[in-house]
Amino acid sequence: MEDKRILVTGGSGFIPSHLVKRLISQGAEVAIITKYNSVFDNIRLADVWNKVKIIEADIRNQDSLKQIKKFEPQIVYHMAAYNHVGDSFTHVSESFDVNAKGTANVIDAYDDYEKFIYISTSEIYGFQEKVPWAEDFNPSPLSPYSVGKYAGELYCRMKIKMNNSPISIIRPFNAFGPYQSSRAVIPEIINNCLLGKDVLATWGKQTRDFNYVTNLIDGLVLAAEKKSALGQIINLGSDEEIPIKDLILKIHQLTNSKSKLRMGDLEYRPTEIWRMRASNQKAKELLGWTPKINFENGLIKTIEWFKKYKNLFEDDNSSLFRLNKDAYS
Repeated sequence: MEDKRILVTGGSGFIPSHLVKRLISQGAEVAIITKYNSVFDNIRLADVWNKVKIIEADIRNQDSLKQIKKFEPQIVYHMAAYNHVGDSFTHVSESFDVNAKGTANVIDAYDDYEKFIYISTSEIYGFQEKVPWAEDFNPSPLSPYSVGKYAGELYCRMKIKMNNSPISIIRPFNAFGPYQSSRAVIPEIINNCLLGKDVLATWGKQTRDFNYVTNLIDGLVLAAEKKSALGQIINLGSDEEIPIKDLILKIHQLTNSKSKLRMGDLEYRPTEIWRMRASNQKAKELLGWTPKINFENGLIKTIEWFKKYKNLFEDDNSSLFRLNKDAYS
């Protein structure tokens, strides 16, 4: 990646911010698309903010994306998205606009790139009769979020067929790690356990394929480096099923928490996906990728990070707390 000009849309998001830092460490010239040119709104990138070129734009606005041509990226990672599955049911229009129309806008804004990597989602699979899920399974998206993301895939596939565009489609499975929003299941459980709050959950029979974030970053970097990824759809997953009940019990154990586990207090979603597990054979064959950090070690790393995060926000003597007080003194 050294000396490559690389654009990451949605660069301050959870997974994108980890990718941006990796690319910078490898000597790439990185630009991000973000709505606000402010480190306060892009706190995940605070330590590399002065090393990143900022393109202030909204991917729903074609005019604002004309700025991409000035940067002339050789590689584009399209990661900007409306990314909350549950909330997409009450924000249908916004979800479609960002995930479907926004993807088309980014692809059409600039076409002189060496590689365009579209970050899709495992959610597009929806209900499947068997696991593990392979890339040739027929998608059956079950939320406005996943419908929009699948529409983005279809637009990419159209471009590949029409123009032989150098596009790869990556389907990451459930990511976790430092800097993830507490709206996601693992940070929510960790924070509640660290604070001693009750953990409300379903009975936790549903399974998910969890991936520590740096494993996914390894795969995304390889997708840009390998010619074998061009024109392909590739899963990035662990090929391991974790029941949500087991996830909760493991976090509770690793945090030595006294939180009360209220299993069964929440209803399952009407469109609940009961089993989720990736086939990662294609990623092994085309990218030479396998996860380096296993589930439990990833949880330990994540819990340690959230302990520091909690101390920063809960401790009256922390520098962040003092800074906030100073603003009103």
